[in-house]
Amino acid sequence: MNKRVLSLTRAAVIAAAYVALSLISASLGIAFGPVQARLSEALCVLPFLVPEAVGGLFVGCLVTNILSPYGPLDLVVGSLATLLAALATRRCRLRVLAPLPPALFNGVMVGALISFYEVGFTDAFAAAFALNFASVASEEALVCYAFGLPLLGALEKRGIGRK
Repeated sequence: MNKRVLSLTRAAVIAAAYVALSLISASLGIAFGPVQARLSEALCVLPFLVPEAVGGLFVGCLVTNILSPYGPLDLVVGSLATLLAALATRRCRLRVLAPLPPALFNGVMVGALISFYEVGFTDAFAAAFALNFASVASEEALVCYAFGLPLLGALEKRGIGRK
């Protein structure tokens, strides 16, 4: 099979899986807001092994964020957070560190987005940001460590990804 076709197919499958898992999370009420633990975020560690995951995660997040109650701002900020996290995860050298970029980028960027939506750039922004950063980053880390790392381990055992 043509290498380009295979890469595009991998990215498309990852994007579709991200959207499907996000829709399940949305039906459970955990996809958007200060308390969010999207099941799809477990896939955010995939760039550690699979380069095509960077584009797949970005597109999957972009499609998912069409449903966001935060509107077009989340399309840009939330999707950019996922893209930057995926690029940073791709550069990680240790598997155990792969969940950190998604937790940090989403904590900062999505935490700021939610805080802005809640209080604007008022005197309350710093306090709102501290709470939203802690909430989003910890939930992202939980999902990535609890589900993402075992996924990486299973893929490595099957010989998928880095050699």
